Amino acid sequence: MIAGIIGATGYAGAELVRLLSGHPKIDSLCLSSVSFEGENIEEVYPNFLGRISCKLQKAEDVIAASDVVFSALPHGVGEPFAVACMERKIHYIDLSADFRFDDDEPVYSAWYGKQYKYPQLHKNSIYGLVELNRQKIKSLAEKGAVVIGNPGCYPTGGSLGAFPALAKGLNRAGAPVIVDAVTGVTGGGREPSRSFHYAECADSVSPYKVASHRHSPEIARNLAAMSAVGGNPAPQLIFTPRLAPVNRGILSVIYIPLKEQWCVNVNNVVMPLSSEIEAKTAEIRELYRAFYKDEPFVRILPAGLTAATNRVRQSNYCDISVHIDLNGSTLIVTTAIDNMVKGAAGQAVQNMNVLFGFEEKSGLDAIPALF
Repeated sequence: MIAGIIGATGYAGAELVRLLSGHPKIDSLCLSSVSFEGENIEEVYPNFLGRISCKLQKAEDVIAASDVVFSALPHGVGEPFAVACMERKIHYIDLSADFRFDDDEPVYSAWYGKQYKYPQLHKNSIYGLVELNRQKIKSLAEKGAVVIGNPGCYPTGGSLGAFPALAKGLNRAGAPVIVDAVTGVTGGGREPSRSFHYAECADSVSPYKVASHRHSPEIARNLAAMSAVGGNPAPQLIFTPRLAPVNRGILSVIYIPLKEQWCVNVNNVVMPLSSEIEAKTAEIRELYRAFYKDEPFVRILPAGLTAATNRVRQSNYCDISVHIDLNGSTLIVTTAIDNMVKGAAGQAVQNMNVLFGFEEKSGLDAIPALF
């Protein structure tokens, strides 16, 4: 099978090249890049020397030669390529935001400043967070070619951490859910803004796009879907992203006010963790473990371990740890993903595996690189 990648020289595109080159079902790659057309991929990324040699072509030539196409292009330019893939009846997996909102054009337009050129195309696309939409993806694939909107990196970590609690109705109705997340600098792409340059971000952690990050509506939509399962209205979302001077990873801390509370205050003083809270934390941890028991890439950490980005590096895993604050009123969930893998390229490969009925871990079963 031939896999095509449009935009193969961006960070996410290059990660797709790395992952797909080792996939047991992929025989060869067909790559395109506007910036480096005519060059070889190993000239742009020398880490591929001796392993991958592929000339960068026009996008149209890639689509014509491929059995599945991945697009790692900027927002707002992928629709014509999706149309071309649908005409050829091949699956199209888009890593931008262009297909993450299904046919909800007003939300997309409000946050990305663009309008759909092919509205009908979006009625037949599917949001590709596999842990949420696996069966929908399979069902659509049985009917023909599918357009997948690969999720954003922040929404992946934030949503997976909140899903079980909201789906089981543990959250207090009407209370906001807070997602406080830290990302590495690769999240800014290969052509970053000034704030992502070394001199600006080294030795510093800073919030950015406070109350205005474009992943906010995607996270909110996911939380609303799971809250509906749990019988609660959609919670208000408070989302703050921060930038850390590391290459890879997203660490999300999610605060979910609980419907039931176990106060351990004595005369307005917070007491050390009580056995009751410890027992309730263990109970919720087991609820999370049961919720994700069939998910190959979600790991619920045991008591005493907290999610950390270095333990998921270069992997498609999402690590989750579960805690309750000392007041017994708030569930605190931490999640860690590699923003370039589970947050982008790896998740796209996972979607491909589901679309074609491959073993879901195919090409993604490497042990994380701790160092």
